[in-house]
Amino acid sequence: MSIQISAKPRGSELTGRLRREAGSWLRDRREAQGLSQRELARRVQMEYYTFISQIESGRGRVPAERLEAWAQALEIGPQEFAKTLMQYYDPITYGLIFPPSNGTIL
Repeated sequence: MSIQISAKPRGSELTGRLRREAGSWLRDRREAQGLSQRELARRVQMEYYTFISQIESGRGRVPAERLEAWAQALEIGPQEFAKTLMQYYDPITYGLIFPPSNGTIL
């Protein structure tokens, strides 16, 4: 009997999955606004539109200092936008700040 040891810790796998889900949510919002990645990059003052692709594929995060610009570009209130991304990017903190109604965290 051999034991398989994962190259990545479970936390990294969860982080990757949540970032991909965040990216999918962001892509859906961008497409709902009829924006290309290039146009969104221009609106959030990113030099390279490929950065948008990286975020949407889960290989990056929206920088905290750009949350408000992203919210405005995607026509979402900044608090709602930040709160939604926090669910994906920092679910433990999100659970502490916004506990479920049943009192359990995560």
